[in-house]
Amino acid sequence: MFNPMGGGNMAGMMKKVQKLQQQMARMQDDLKQKTVEVSSGGGVIKVVMNGEKQVVSLTIDPSAVDPQDVEMLQDLISAAINESVKKVDDMMASEMGKLTGGLNLPPGMF
Repeated sequence: MFNPMGGGNMAGMMKKVQKLQQQMARMQDDLKQKTVEVSSGGGVIKVVMNGEKQVVSLTIDPSAVDPQDVEMLQDLISAAINESVKKVDDMMASEMGKLTGGLNLPPGMF
């Protein structure tokens, strides 16, 4: 007879889920320590961001500072920060893929 709750397999499944949650917690801690570095404007703006999407450092080459064109500087900084966020997201997705073995888990599953 079919048991929709999985019967005896439920305990084994729960252990696997708990193990996966522990591995994910370790992965998140590891990602906090990792950084990405992005530059824009040919390297005049550099952003270093950690795995928690916090800007660790922002470097602006003095040649990028033109009081007559503040908008350009703002655009370069925005571009570098946005690219940093994308790189962190990609790094997280890559690590998650390694952890879940490529399973397509729904968002918020863990």
